[in-house]
Amino acid sequence: MKILILGAGQVGTSVAENLVNEANDITVVDNDAERLENLQNRFDLRTVQGNGAHPEVLQRAGAEDADMILAVTNSDETNMAACQIAYSLFHTPTKIARIRASEYLSHPEIFSQEAIPIDVIISPEQIVTDYIQRLIEYPSALQVLDFAGGLAQLVGVKAYYGGPLVGHELRALREHLPNIETRVAAIYRRDRAILPKGDTVIEADDEVFFIAAKKDIRTVMSELRKLDKPVKKVILAGGGNIGRRLALSLEQKNFSTKLIDHNRVRVRDVANELNHTIVLQGDAADEELLLQEGIEDTDAFCALTNDDEANILSAMLAKRLGARKVMSLINRAAYVDLVQAGGEIDIAISPQTATIGSLLAHVRRGDVVAVHSLRRGAAEAIEAVAHGDQNSSRVIGRQISEIKLPSGTTIGAIIRNDQVLIAHHDVVIEPNDHVIMFLVDKRRIPDVEKLFQVSYTFF
Repeated sequence: MKILILGAGQVGTSVAENLVNEANDITVVDNDAERLENLQNRFDLRTVQGNGAHPEVLQRAGAEDADMILAVTNSDETNMAACQIAYSLFHTPTKIARIRASEYLSHPEIFSQEAIPIDVIISPEQIVTDYIQRLIEYPSALQVLDFAGGLAQLVGVKAYYGGPLVGHELRALREHLPNIETRVAAIYRRDRAILPKGDTVIEADDEVFFIAAKKDIRTVMSELRKLDKPVKKVILAGGGNIGRRLALSLEQKNFSTKLIDHNRVRVRDVANELNHTIVLQGDAADEELLLQEGIEDTDAFCALTNDDEANILSAMLAKRLGARKVMSLINRAAYVDLVQAGGEIDIAISPQTATIGSLLAHVRRGDVVAVHSLRRGAAEAIEAVAHGDQNSSRVIGRQISEIKLPSGTTIGAIIRNDQVLIAHHDVVIEPNDHVIMFLVDKRRIPDVEKLFQVSYTFF
C-alpha cells in the first residue's frame, strides 16, 4: 500500500515506524529538514520537504497514485486543506486527518464529500481522554481496551501476592468462576511474553491480559489481585485539551475533581467551561499546594501538561505525598520506559501508543475494526470481521482449533450479534463474527491480515 504521511512530529513518526515494517511504501512530508533526515536515517522510506497542503509538494510526494493520505501535522487547517486538495486534484481513495480543535469536531457536517472530504477523523486528545477515563474507572488495571463498541474489554493487571489464582494453573480460573466466561490472552513475566496454556501457573508480578464481557471484568480482576477501592477524588495537573476534556467527562460522572494549571488565562477559561470542578491556579509540583488540596486523600492524580519533565516530577511528588494512584502523560518513548522501570509512577501514558491504534485500524488489510497497542507497542490486539463463506474464507466454518494461526497469535473472543463468546477450541467462526486476537509478535501482522482477506471466489 502506498501511503503519504503529512507531518513528521511524534504522531507521524510513530505511524511511519509501525507501517514501514509491514511492507508498505511510505513517504513522509514535513517542512522540517532535520526531522526528515532523522527519519531517513532510521527507516526505509522516502521524504519530501515542504508544506503538505501545497499541490506541488503533494505531487512530488506521489499523491497521484497514493492509496491513502494521513494528514497528522500540528495544524488542523493544514490537515483539512491537504485532504481537500488530495481529493480534488489527485482523487486519493482514503483521506485521514488529525483534527484537534473541538470547534471543528462539534460540527461533523463540515467533513463530508460535499464540503471537506475527510474519510476518517482522528482526535488524539479525545482518544487519550477516553483511555485515561477507563483507567480511572478500573483503578486496579494497567491497561483497559474496548472492543465491539465496549461489549468486550481486554484488561491488563499485575498479579499480586495473595491473589486467589496466583500459584495456580490457569485452568483453575474456570473452577473459581464457573458462571463467567473469560480467557487469558497473554502473560508477561519479567518482560518476556508467555502464551498461556491450561497448565500455565500464574506467578506474583505477572502482567496478565484477559478478555471478558464488560460486565464481568471486575469479577475476573478479583481473581488475580485485591481490587483497589473505587476512585472518587481526582486531581488533574494541566488545563489543556486533555485536562479540560477529562475534567468535563469526570464531573458528568460525579467524580470529585480538582484541576491545577499555572496559566492565569487558561484557568479562567477552564473555570468558565466547567460546572462542578474546582479549578486552581498554581504549580502542580508545589508540595504546599498539593498538601493544602488534600493530596494524601486523593484516589487518582493525573499529570497531563505538555511538559514531560513537569508531568514526571509532579506525579512522583503526588505519589510520595500519599496519592493512591498516579498517572503521567509522557511523549518521549525513552522516558516512558525509564519511568515504568522506576516504579514510582503507577502508569505512564504514551499519547502515541494510545493514538496509533486508531490510525492502524484503517491501514490494515481485511476488515479490521480496531487495533490496540499493548505494553508500549510491544504487542498488538486486533478486532477483525470475518467475511465470505467456507469456500472463500480461511476462517469461516472452521473451529478455532482448525485455524492455522501465525506463531505467537491467540484468539481471545468472538463477538456475534452483540454476544461475547470466549474463544474455546471448538467454537466455529461464522460470517460477520468480530474476532479479537492478541499478537505477541507484530511481525506476524501481515499473516493475520491474510487470514481475514476474502479470496476472489467470493462475490
